[in-house]
Amino acid sequence: MPITVMLLSLCQALLVSGNILLIAVSPLIGAELAPTPAWSTAPVATQWLGLMCATIPASLIMARLGRKRGFMLGNLMGLIGVVIASQALIGERFFLFMSGTWMIGIGIGFGQLYRFAAVEAAPFALRDRAIGLVMGGGVLAAFFGPWLARVSREIAATPFLGSFLGLGALYLIALIILSLTRLPPAAATHGEGRSRPISEILRQPVFIVAALSGLIGYGVMNLAMTATPLAMANAGFHFDHVATTIQWHVLAMFLPSFITGHLTARFGTTCMIGTGCLLLMGSAIASQFASGVMGFHIALILLGLGWNFTFLPATGLLTEAYRPVEKARTQAANEFLVFTTVALTALLAGPLVDRLGWSLLNALLIPMSLFPIALLVWQRLARRGQHPHISG
Repeated sequence: MPITVMLLSLCQALLVSGNILLIAVSPLIGAELAPTPAWSTAPVATQWLGLMCATIPASLIMARLGRKRGFMLGNLMGLIGVVIASQALIGERFFLFMSGTWMIGIGIGFGQLYRFAAVEAAPFALRDRAIGLVMGGGVLAAFFGPWLARVSREIAATPFLGSFLGLGALYLIALIILSLTRLPPAAATHGEGRSRPISEILRQPVFIVAALSGLIGYGVMNLAMTATPLAMANAGFHFDHVATTIQWHVLAMFLPSFITGHLTARFGTTCMIGTGCLLLMGSAIASQFASGVMGFHIALILLGLGWNFTFLPATGLLTEAYRPVEKARTQAANEFLVFTTVALTALLAGPLVDRLGWSLLNALLIPMSLFPIALLVWQRLARRGQHPHISG
């Protein structure tokens, strides 16, 4: 595996560490600063909104300037967001804090393309394994992110200010690593020639399955994950319990990445996505019966595994939907669809857990989790219809 993929994995670890820190503290900051409890997850939603806004520009910028410059630009955006959020915490200004998380989300939007850069840096035969290795950087983040959230929370006189100083340090380290990383130029990865209309690309069954599998897997996971800190706080659990639960969740999200590529190559994308959907459903069912801290642990572990087995195979499948010259627009369309859904789920998490409660919220996720399976069955039946059996 090329050293470039290893460095991208480390950058991914830093990115996810920051994301975990934000997941752990942003809803709690929102609960303190927001005018009403229903707005408590709004800072998380604006973070995902920033990510959504970055999806299309990030892909197009990298097609013109290259991956390396694009990733460095994203980290600079994240640093600007950290400065804004820090000022908001000092002044206790809720809407300014939302502006800061929006800018951080833009930076994260650029970083979400690390997995596609890994595909370009690795031989085709190692495509799925390269994706898994880069996403596996989140294993380090599963331990480092919650630890950073705990130790940085009370460093400064202003609550949670130290958390954002730590976040800024992560972005600075990523900038240094990227400056030492060699990535192929845009001309070598995006190709030249005639490109099909984007509508034709989006109508392909392979794109529909890849995009909707990633969309559902990430959306279901994010809705439950964003609601977890609030649900645990409402149940009277200490912040350390929240951080530990998120830690186990993120470990379940990323630890399987080291073997997901092998499993996908052996059992196929359809089988892996179907398994991921069943795990997402299992998480929602577990939330109905399990109680206490262990109940949250079980539900969030299954949730993380379900995300891994849907999102990573969907990423590999997406690479079959475009030619090199169509790469930027197709990836942009996929990222926009996926992270628009993620932004909406983050925005809805606060009101839903406040009005419906943890158990009912998860019950609504069961039919959503089954949708990609229904789509895969539909695709298989459509293929059989196109190739009728002819008996002699």
